[in-house]
Amino acid sequence: MKRFYERVDPVASENGFTVTLDGKMVRTPGRRNLEMATQALAEAIAGEWRGQGEEIQPRAMPLTQLANTAIDRTRPHRSQIIDQVAAYAGTDLLCYRASGPPDLAQLQAESWQPLLDWAETTYASRLRVTTDIRPLEQSKEALLAIFRAVAASDDFVLTGLHAAAAASGSVVIGLALATGHMEPEEGYGLAQLDELYQIERWGEDSEARARREEVRDVLASATHFMALSRGAP
Repeated sequence: MKRFYERVDPVASENGFTVTLDGKMVRTPGRRNLEMATQALAEAIAGEWRGQGEEIQPRAMPLTQLANTAIDRTRPHRSQIIDQVAAYAGTDLLCYRASGPPDLAQLQAESWQPLLDWAETTYASRLRVTTDIRPLEQSKEALLAIFRAVAASDDFVLTGLHAAAAASGSVVIGLALATGHMEPEEGYGLAQLDELYQIERWGEDSEARARREEVRDVLASATHFMALSRGAP
């Protein structure tokens, strides 16, 4: 799509803040008003629109895409999205450990266990770990605690949390990013720990590198989006 506007402004709106293009409010692909709760997010989204060249490149506008998703998909299907995100607790990456080699098992324990301990302290959710390939049945109490933490998120944070959990395979990593407990690069390192371990020993191919970079980009964008949705600069 060719750029069709000249002026971009983040402005106050009836339901918080929005972005206007030549004085007209941006609308989502679902034809809903693109409105958000924080000025910080509106300013960042306005920056994405200003940064477009002669051709609009949606992939270069991750915050806009996440806001569209929050309004068009998360809000009308909130209960289903909560269920989807909370379900990651039942198969969370951090809970499935290698039985060997010993250095990988140790690396996983040293890297992943502190975050599970944080989840227990923060949300009273004690998730068990296993080296078995069979699914691990977590306690109802632990799963309910994660569900409540996810459900406490507003539509915009929930959207970022969904993206982060899906990219990392871990709702615990997602919650750590959502609350500012962890930086996205650390989350990326934890999510890709096994892959990075293998790369050190066997090298990598371009296709695998592209997949990892996509995970890195998603976690960075989702974390930034959640922070801005909370009003962080």
